[in-house]
Amino acid sequence: MTTQRRSYETGHKPKCLVIVDDTAEWDRAVYFASRWSIRVGGGVVMLRIIEIEDQNQQWLGVADIMRAEAEEAANEALDRASGRANGIAAITPERVIREGEPIAQIVDVIDKDVDISMLVLAANPGPEGPGPLVSMMAQEAGSFPIPVVIVPGDLSDSAIDGLS
Repeated sequence: MTTQRRSYETGHKPKCLVIVDDTAEWDRAVYFASRWSIRVGGGVVMLRIIEIEDQNQQWLGVADIMRAEAEEAANEALDRASGRANGIAAITPERVIREGEPIAQIVDVIDKDVDISMLVLAANPGPEGPGPLVSMMAQEAGSFPIPVVIVPGDLSDSAIDGLS
C-alpha cells in the first residue's frame, strides 16, 4: 500500500529521495537532486541503508558493536553527501538512516513522507553494470509508487546543470 502523494498541495513541497551508498556514482544523484531542488523550490531527503549481515549474532555485544559502527559510517556518509548538497544548492537535506532490505526500506520511507515525489539514483557507467540498487530497482520499476530518475554516472556537473 502506498500513501497518496501530496507534494504540490498547499502547505507541502516536493522532495526527492536520494540513496547515499558506497558506490562511486552517488555524487551524481546528489548533484542532480540538489540542482532539481533549486529549480522547483523543493527539498531533498537523503537515505542511507545499513545492511547488517548477521542479525542473529549471539556473541556478547557483537551485534550492538556492529550496529554502532555501521551507524557511525552511515552518519559519516550522510555528512559528506549533505555537505555536497549544501555546497551545490545551499540546502540542508533531511537525513534518514534505515536498517534492512533496501527496496523495503526505500518504499517505507516514501510511504511515510507524502511529499517525496521522485527517487533519484545514479548508474555506474562502467562495464560491471549499473550497480546493485539500480539493478534491483529495474525489477521493481513497473510497480514502484513514484517515478525513478536514473542519472548516468559519467555526466559532468555542467551536463547535469543543463538537465536540472
